[in-house]
Amino acid sequence: MHKAGFVNIVGNPNVGKSTLMNALVGERISIITSKAQTTRHRIMGIVNGEDFQIVYSDTPGVLKPNYKLQESMREFSDSALKDADILLYVTDLVDSAEKNNDFLENVKNINSKIIVIVNKIDLMDEKKLLALVDFWQKKLPNADILPISATEKFGIDQLLKKIVDLLPESPPYFDKDALTDKPERFFVTEIIREKILLNYDKEVPYSVEVMVEEFKEEEQIINISAVIFCERESQKGIIIGKNGSALKKVGTEARKDIEAFFQKKVFLQLFVKVEKDWRNRETKLRSFGYQLEHKS
Repeated sequence: MHKAGFVNIVGNPNVGKSTLMNALVGERISIITSKAQTTRHRIMGIVNGEDFQIVYSDTPGVLKPNYKLQESMREFSDSALKDADILLYVTDLVDSAEKNNDFLENVKNINSKIIVIVNKIDLMDEKKLLALVDFWQKKLPNADILPISATEKFGIDQLLKKIVDLLPESPPYFDKDALTDKPERFFVTEIIREKILLNYDKEVPYSVEVMVEEFKEEEQIINISAVIFCERESQKGIIIGKNGSALKKVGTEARKDIEAFFQKKVFLQLFVKVEKDWRNRETKLRSFGYQLEHKS
C-alpha cells in the first residue's frame, strides 16, 4: 500500500512556516528572514519514503492585500485551502487569531484534516503553552493541536509520523527522486531576494523582484546573470550603494549560497533596473510568475 498527499502550510506572517517547511523537507527550500512577507510564492517540497510521498507547500503569510502583488500572495494562501489533504495551520505565542478572521473561518469550513502547529514553544513556559492549546482547541474544534519548535527541530519527528498516518492511499504524484516542483532558476532568484531582505531596510526589499536572465551550466561552473528590478531611481541607488559596494555584498553572499545549493562553482552577475510600479502591473507580475485571479 502506497500513501501520498498534499500537506499545505498556512498561517499569518512570521509564525515560522518556512522554517517548518525546511525542517520537514530536510532541505533549504524556502528562504527565511525575520521580515514579514518573505515568502511570496507557493513553494513545494517533496519528501519520499518507501511507501509514501508527502508534497508540502509553503505559502505566503495571510494578509489583507494593499496592491496586486499582495493579492497574488493571498491567492496562493487561499488556494492552499482548496487542495490540501492535510492542512498545517501554524501559529505562535505572539500571533493574533483575530488578525485574519475571514481566513480562519475558511479554515474551519474545509473538509481536510487540520493540524494546528503551535510553534516556537522554546520561547514560552508551560502555562502559556497550555493556554494556547486550550484556545486553539476551542477555535478549531476539529483540529489536532501539536506544539513544536521548528528552529530547535523539537516535535518534527512526531509531526512527520502523524502526517504519514493521515495520508490517503494514493500512488506518488511526482517522481520519487523529485525534491520540488520549482525550476533551478527559481531558487537562484529566491536566494538573491533573501540577501536583499537581509541587507536593506524600510521599503526597498519589498519593492524588489529578481529575474534570472541567463543560467548556463557547464562542467566546472554555472554562469548566472540576474536582474534586480526596483520601482524608483532612488531605490536603484540604494541597492547599488557607493561605488557598487552594496550590490557587491549582496552578490557575494548570494553566490556563496547558490554554490552551496548546487554544489558547484558559480559565476554570478547582478544588474539593477527600474520598473515603475511593477507591484500593481498585472503583465509584469505574470512575467515574474505570480498568479492573478480575475474577479468578475
